[in-house]
Amino acid sequence: MKKYVVVDTNVLVSALITRNENASTVKILRYLSQNKIVPVYSSDIVKGYYEVLRREKFKLSEEIVSAVIHDIVTNGLEVTDIVEVKEEMPDPKDVVFYAVTLTTKDKGTFLVTGNGKHFPVKSFIVTPAELVDILEKNYGKKTT
Repeated sequence: MKKYVVVDTNVLVSALITRNENASTVKILRYLSQNKIVPVYSSDIVKGYYEVLRREKFKLSEEIVSAVIHDIVTNGLEVTDIVEVKEEMPDPKDVVFYAVTLTTKDKGTFLVTGNGKHFPVKSFIVTPAELVDILEKNYGKKTT
């Protein structure tokens, strides 16, 4: 069964700038490109992806940025009617990721982030390594 996943922007950045092909974030992008996970997003999340990934300091080509976001939008589930978050969060920019995850909790959606401390402690909020463990149990270890 495919897993539904809200991908925090920091996971995409890490995957795209690392030189370690075995990094958990890179494996997550592979699962995404192989259509083995369903990325869950909103228009605000996609807008944030574009804004962050196009920052000069990351030196990412427009082709790479567009390809990754195209995979997310093409293979993903867009959420438009988003629940209101009642918890206090340290970074207001993270609220949309949490809200989209809560909106689709009936699908067992995970939120994968490298900034777990920015979110309430919940079993569906996972690190990239934790998500890869979950996916490898589901699909096996081969992601190339």
